Amino acid sequence: MAQTNILLEAGTNELEVVEFYLDEATPPSEGEGMEGMGVDPQAPAGLYRGYYGVNVAKVLEIIRMPKVTELPEVQHPSVLGAFNLRSRIIPLVDLSMWLGKTHIQGAEEPKTIVTEFNNVTTAFMVSGVNRIHRISWEKVEQPNKYVAAVSSNTIVGVVRLEERIVFLLDLEKVVANLNPKLGLRLDDLGEDWDASCGYRALIADDSALVREMQRDLLEKAGFSVIVTTNGREAWDYLSTFKRRVEEEGRPLSDFVQVVVSDIEMPMMDGLNLTSRIKEDPVLKQLPVLLFSSLITDKLRHKGESVGADGQISKPEVAQLARRAAALIEERGLGGRARPEEK
Repeated sequence: MAQTNILLEAGTNELEVVEFYLDEATPPSEGEGMEGMGVDPQAPAGLYRGYYGVNVAKVLEIIRMPKVTELPEVQHPSVLGAFNLRSRIIPLVDLSMWLGKTHIQGAEEPKTIVTEFNNVTTAFMVSGVNRIHRISWEKVEQPNKYVAAVSSNTIVGVVRLEERIVFLLDLEKVVANLNPKLGLRLDDLGEDWDASCGYRALIADDSALVREMQRDLLEKAGFSVIVTTNGREAWDYLSTFKRRVEEEGRPLSDFVQVVVSDIEMPMMDGLNLTSRIKEDPVLKQLPVLLFSSLITDKLRHKGESVGADGQISKPEVAQLARRAAALIEERGLGGRARPEEK
């Protein structure tokens, strides 16, 4: 099953989710909390079936279980080994094991979901795959504190589909935990950086870790920062700034000079947020920098189609300050010259 790219134009605030499931032994506290944890009440006795999802934009293809070769050294037992897929050597992760679950082999052979994000290809073994759903980001709820805690913050969204709960997994976190070298890195800005700019940035990202890393980096670079958890919250801030611009006759740069946004977010995604900004007569002058694991050669056109001024793949945090400052100066929204972007 190859990815089909059936999602329509960017900026519609929709996403497509590949729904899959993991079968495991029923927990000792049978029935307790099941309604909130994605359990199929119709599953056979003794079987706990949890439903999960991943953005189809991250899925290269879905295949049968490949022949796996063990790796000499692995950081976690969930890494089953690696396999060859059209001359690409891809690691295979047992997702049930990584999540701390006891996998039960059903009548059907497990499936393998091959993903690509942050320019890294990884495969995940799951019990089975149901179908692809097209949904609005407005239907995606942020996980409550209990769900976040029991999942080690691996669940980034909750969706109700066909009378069952589907959890959207943060597979980037799984990959970064298995190989810390692939995670976000907060690098030094360099000796040539002038941290007295006082630029104003608005950040939109649903990951608390990423938000704090961005805030830390930009504040060290001399920015004042407003952080929001999704595109809807960011849009509310921008709408307030727009009203003050119109009522008080002040320039927009008095309130904000650049927006840095993730793409995947509950309520309103970054593509829809960017589209709204670029279609607004007051806000369109504002540079928008997309910062996401979905920034790849194959998907970059989505950001371009909604008018994004820049796009950075998520591991490359250190580029944020330089690129944001360069965009501010290109728009004439800053008060001083900045070091040239490297």
